[in-house]
Amino acid sequence: MCNFSGMLTSMEKKIIIIGGGLAGSEAALQLAERGFAVRLIEMRPVVGTPVHKGSGFAELVCSNSLKSMKSDSAAGMLKAELAALGSYVYAAALRNQVAAGGALAVDREKFAADVTEKVENHPLITVERREALDIEAECVGVDAVVLASGPLTSDALSASLMALTGSEHMAFYDAAAPVVMADSLDHEKLFSQSRYEDGEGDYLNAPFTREEYEAFIDALLSADRVIKKDFEQKDLFQACQPIEEVARAGYDAPRFGTMKPVGLTDPRTGRRPWAALQLRAEDVHGSCYNLVGFQTNLTFPEQRRVFSMIPGLENAEFARYGVMHRNTFINAPQLLDDHGRLISAEARKLPVPVYVAGQLSGTEGYCEAIRSGLHVALAVAADLSGVALPKLPEQTVYGALLAYATNPDTVDYQPMHVNFGIIEPLEQKVRNKRDRYAAYAERGSAALAVYLQSLKDAGLVVGGAVSAVQLEASGELNEGLNA
Repeated sequence: MCNFSGMLTSMEKKIIIIGGGLAGSEAALQLAERGFAVRLIEMRPVVGTPVHKGSGFAELVCSNSLKSMKSDSAAGMLKAELAALGSYVYAAALRNQVAAGGALAVDREKFAADVTEKVENHPLITVERREALDIEAECVGVDAVVLASGPLTSDALSASLMALTGSEHMAFYDAAAPVVMADSLDHEKLFSQSRYEDGEGDYLNAPFTREEYEAFIDALLSADRVIKKDFEQKDLFQACQPIEEVARAGYDAPRFGTMKPVGLTDPRTGRRPWAALQLRAEDVHGSCYNLVGFQTNLTFPEQRRVFSMIPGLENAEFARYGVMHRNTFINAPQLLDDHGRLISAEARKLPVPVYVAGQLSGTEGYCEAIRSGLHVALAVAADLSGVALPKLPEQTVYGALLAYATNPDTVDYQPMHVNFGIIEPLEQKVRNKRDRYAAYAERGSAALAVYLQSLKDAGLVVGGAVSAVQLEASGELNEGLNA
């Protein structure tokens, strides 16, 4: 499979990657395809986590959505980067896509199985099922170490990392939404529609009357929680706030957020409902549905009681309850350079460079984790081959995120998705938001093309995993799913 023609003999270089999530899997495949010998350490199933169900690589534990495919959105621009740079994990996502309107959602089990098969069958990747306890010990006999252990990094490895960084970890709480079985839902009360679209759409919608909504919010606010505290804004990542915390911030806050009824028409009444919950298919067969935006900290019995008040979910059978857990990340602006290398004084004393990728590095989002693993893989390949890594333009969305996350002047750092709020402003101001976003995308595409050519000139590009044929097929699939 390998077709890397680098400037030095990469086969002589050995790399340890700790963590087989999205970032670790991507980094392992990218480096192996460039001829590096990779040892991928994954502690599951020897040591489990509170949220993982299996032992496969790239297992998704929250939503199964990788967000928008729209080319003029930040999420869509990020996918264009992954495609152009030949991401192997993104290619697997395209192969295992399920209906989700304009978003890219996957059958999580098939997706994980796909990535696992690619990793385990690669001749230059050795999988080690064990817990990594000490970073310094892992530096022995290798040329680089990549930490991609994710937001649930074990206590022992966290302690080792803390000793290297010389600072305490910052932590926030992350939450996952419940999943319910499709055949347990009352489809007489639910209707299929995507917002602002006529006819049936990719989402099921549970419409609330005002009375139903108010009764539901009252029950939600009084329900028993697993972690018994009123969270402050700084404790929670904005995109994963439990629905009860959203309601605690304001009685109507859910109705203007994830339960907003705008763009929906209840076919039974011909009118917009007072509020609505959307449900998204978890697999290609539509056998179970995710409660969109309903991350929760409620106990399992309370989830059964309160969520059964949702119209159409009175007898819902839960395939997975919502869970909440601590999420760990490092203070990237103070600890990482733009290659993703740890630059603390203690880390510099190690015999080999240590890189950090994925959510542990302080980025948020599935595609961001994949892109982080890809970026670090390119950095490791360049550094170990004696090649200068081309600078990632800040006009690209990941370039903007990387610049923000590794800028020492960034204070009170919190993990972040790619977004247009941190991207370099346009030279000429564009007032219309849609036109402005399109201009960002056009500028980013041009910058990405220059960057890709620079990578090719440096000998850092291999045959891409995402072909034009795959992208065309994905586009046709999206059209079919949205028809």
